[in-house]
Amino acid sequence: MYRATVSLAENLNSIQQRISIACQRAGREPTSVGLLAVAKTHPPEAVSAAANLGLSLFGENKVQEARAKIPLCPGRLRWHFIGHLQSNKCREAVELFAMIESVDSLALAQEINRRAEAAAKTMPILLEVNVAGEASKFGYQPERLLAELKAINALPRIEIHGLMAVPPWSPLPENSRPHFRRLRELKLQCEQILAAPMPHLSMGMSGDFEVAIEEGATIVRVGTALFGKRTSVRANPVAE
Repeated sequence: MYRATVSLAENLNSIQQRISIACQRAGREPTSVGLLAVAKTHPPEAVSAAANLGLSLFGENKVQEARAKIPLCPGRLRWHFIGHLQSNKCREAVELFAMIESVDSLALAQEINRRAEAAAKTMPILLEVNVAGEASKFGYQPERLLAELKAINALPRIEIHGLMAVPPWSPLPENSRPHFRRLRELKLQCEQILAAPMPHLSMGMSGDFEVAIEEGATIVRVGTALFGKRTSVRANPVAE
C-alpha cells in the first residue's frame, strides 16, 4: 500500500483547484488544461495511487526508468516522454510512450520517424524550445525551429501537436510569464507556416503552472506539488 495516498489526494485536490482558479482568471474552461503527473523517481505504487484518484496522464524523463516502471502500472494510463531523448533510445521511446514532448532537432525527428515506421505507428510529438537561450538546457533555438519546421512536418510517421518549454528557474512565478508568452507567440508563427493548428502548449510546472495557464498552456507538468519531493536529484530537469 502506498503510504502517501491521503496527502496525494489532498495535493491533487489543491492542484485541481489552482488550475480551476487560473482558468477562471484567463476566461478558460478547466477541461482545456491537461494535468500531466511527473512520475520520475516515484515508484509504481505512487503512480497507481494517483491513477486511482482519476489521473490518466503521466510523464517520465528517462527511458530506462520508464522501461522498468510502466509495465508495473495500470495499463489504461497514457505516458509522455518529457526528457532529453538520445537517438539510441528512440526505438524504446516509440514503443513506450503515447507522445514525445522533447523533440529538439530534425535529426532526432527523423530517427523517431524511422522507428515509428518500423513499429507501424504514427508518433505525436511536441517540439521543445529553449525560450531563454540557456546554455545548460536542451531545446530548439526559435529561429532554427522555424527553419526546420516544414521538414519535420513532412515526415510521414510524425505528427506535430505543439510546443514545449522549460523557462529559467525562478522563485517568482511571474518571472516565467515572458517565456510562456514567447512560446505562445512562437506557436502562432508555426501554425502560420504550416497553415494548420497545433493544439498543445506544454509549459508550467509546480511553481508556475498558474501563470502558464494564463498564457495558454494546454498541458501542465506537475510532479513535486503532487507527489512531494523526489527521492533523488536529477541534473538538468526538463519537466518539473
